[in-house]
Amino acid sequence: MIGLKVPKQNADKIRRMLLKESTIDLDWKIKRSGEFVFIPLVKIPTEQLMDLIGEGVCCNLELVETEFESQRREPKSFTDYLKGKIDPEKMDEIKKSFDIIGDVVILEVPEDLEDERYLIGEAALKFTGRKAVFRKKSEIKGIIRTRELEHLAGDDSSETVHREFGCRFMLDMRKVYFSPRLATERRRIGDQVVDGETILDMFAGVAPFSIAIAKRHNVTVYAIDINEDAYYYMMRNVEINKLKGEVKPFLGDVEKVLSYLKVEADRIIMNLPGTAWQFLPQAVKALKPGGTLHYYEFASDYDTPIERIVETAYPRKVEILGKRKVKSKSPGVWHMGIDARIF
Repeated sequence: MIGLKVPKQNADKIRRMLLKESTIDLDWKIKRSGEFVFIPLVKIPTEQLMDLIGEGVCCNLELVETEFESQRREPKSFTDYLKGKIDPEKMDEIKKSFDIIGDVVILEVPEDLEDERYLIGEAALKFTGRKAVFRKKSEIKGIIRTRELEHLAGDDSSETVHREFGCRFMLDMRKVYFSPRLATERRRIGDQVVDGETILDMFAGVAPFSIAIAKRHNVTVYAIDINEDAYYYMMRNVEINKLKGEVKPFLGDVEKVLSYLKVEADRIIMNLPGTAWQFLPQAVKALKPGGTLHYYEFASDYDTPIERIVETAYPRKVEILGKRKVKSKSPGVWHMGIDARIF
């Protein structure tokens, strides 16, 4: 290929001038040989540019035919893997964020990119270095909180082990609910716990809140879920994590389980933002005076979830300890988190 042969002492200045004019072929490495440097060119410089360079460095320039070593440049972003494969006008529609759960990637594909979904899946597989890529085919739905997934690339297995703050969570994303985006929330609640507490995790899933807490504290956690698959993985996760405390898994409808369990909890976690409000009476009944409730609800403001807690707890007094927007659910609607002490 064509290269520009220049004296070594002038090479850096000439390289900068060529870069400014977008003349260097960046796919190939600059070559050094003796007292000369050979710069790979993407196009032959104009006579005016050659004269300008020659005058600027006071040296003779020579165009030569030579070989260069390929300079492999790793893509720096997810969309870099798709350049040249997808219409540039559609690139902005690609969702830049996706969930990584263990070796599994779950992403969204806009309707306009339906035909390119497998290309997008392969790009995500290469970019993340994971083993499998799936796309969301539905919203989370049903009492067991699962969503439909479509396999796009890699292994067609949605079972994995997710690692988070020293914990390991075995799960199958086709069969159970799990959100890696709640990692900070799990850590935040764990920071508030003290040894000796009795904790009720009312909608535990595969027990990420329960495990994260019992990993760090000598507590007893009662973890309940209605999903048989979640219960199976909950049991496995209790086995594979070294816990300071104890997690006691229960399978069944939370109202029925609490009717015979008779828990008196220092702390209750209600991470079922779609319908947790329906179970507030059972939570208030199970909470010791002065206990803490971590309540989650999809809402557009803080007033609605706070009013639910206050009205359900009456005549017990309620102190709101904290409130926050955990993550966005949809435009104007948030996954709200409320911490309340009920006396």
